[in-house]
Amino acid sequence: MAKRLLPLLNRVLVEKIVPPTKTTAGILLPEHSSKLNSGRVLAVGPGLRNEEGNHVPVSLKEGDTVLLPEYGGTPVKLGEKEYHLYREEDLMGTLHD
Repeated sequence: MAKRLLPLLNRVLVEKIVPPTKTTAGILLPEHSSKLNSGRVLAVGPGLRNEEGNHVPVSLKEGDTVLLPEYGGTPVKLGEKEYHLYREEDLMGTLHD
């Protein structure tokens, strides 16, 4: 049975993107090559209420690629995979092609 985590409030479930360690030709890449701390959004919470009681939805959606802070987030292990939960305001931005 596969479990699916649905975040609460303004939380975002992210799967970190691991840069490749080899090229398609089999050449090993150095660890310090330009790697960006990024992840893919898997699920988002419904949002928060502001001081006036109005609903403020999360501005991210499933499938977005986000820039992650160097530290932070709560690791969550579901099955064999590890994910991270962040508050929306802790994420640094979205990445677009």
